[in-house]
Amino acid sequence: MRTRRLGRTGYQISEIGFGAWGIGGAMWRGITDDEGRKALQRALDLGIDFIDTALAYGNGHSEKMIAKVLSERSGSGPIVVATKIPPKDFVWPGRARTPLSKTFPAAQVVACVETSLRNLRAEALHLQQFHVWHDAWLSHPAWPETRRTMERLKEEGKVLHFGVSINDHAPETAMRLLEDPLLESAQLIYNVYDRSPERGFFDLARRRALGVIVRVPLDEGALTGAIGPDTVFPDGDWRNQHFRGDRKAEVARRADALKALLGAEATTLPELALRFVLYRDEVSTVIPGMRRPAHARANAAVSDGRRLSPSMLDRLREHAWEKNW
Repeated sequence: MRTRRLGRTGYQISEIGFGAWGIGGAMWRGITDDEGRKALQRALDLGIDFIDTALAYGNGHSEKMIAKVLSERSGSGPIVVATKIPPKDFVWPGRARTPLSKTFPAAQVVACVETSLRNLRAEALHLQQFHVWHDAWLSHPAWPETRRTMERLKEEGKVLHFGVSINDHAPETAMRLLEDPLLESAQLIYNVYDRSPERGFFDLARRRALGVIVRVPLDEGALTGAIGPDTVFPDGDWRNQHFRGDRKAEVARRADALKALLGAEATTLPELALRFVLYRDEVSTVIPGMRRPAHARANAAVSDGRRLSPSMLDRLREHAWEKNW
């Protein structure tokens, strides 16, 4: 497993990370806790040493499962766990008109840090992220108190580093926040379809030496090639809403077009999608979801140092897809 630097944090982490939303249950269906634990264990065995979770994933269930798996391991190297503070109003994406007092007042930050510390059985959080953001909140009168609270939590040793998970498809909504030296990392969507970080964000990341965590590299499954017009998701699974109407047919059509590019540089669509993200030197780690051990094996195998050719990247540009479902 190859590693990369997580910005100014000092962490050297696996370039393939473990996205732990799926093992939190709640919005996902069709997987048991036992299978989720095995997926995480397999990922760790393969050298993945960065885990991204959130307090909102199953109301702490993901964090607790991670703590249990880590407590059962011995003799392995350090594992960096990043988690997130949900907005007080539990509304995603962050909206400019919503006051900071409804999203991240100081009391919300403190309460969530304490809860995550208990869930993860940790003395300190390696990386604590706002789970959503809008730069309009920086002008709210509550921001100075929230920021002072963040500084205090670092001084107390409860949080080692702070970052932000940016609104879907909208890197521009956190660019001002990321000028603050207190913020050392950014998590955002980047994939073959969504190229939004190329419009200014990567320039900022280089200039500010930010850690960059890429989520949704497989576009919620649309870049796996496994979703067709007749795909049925389990009852209660959030993907039933996400892929509603004619969306599954559109996803299948675009995936079929991408399959024509498979060959020596990548043999599967997930491999092609992950190699696309890892081509960017600004990226510290990419965190595909891994709900089964087979996912961990396939994803970890991409960390072999091979890079897509310029000609492949040119061909992939034709597949950019400006959508926001």
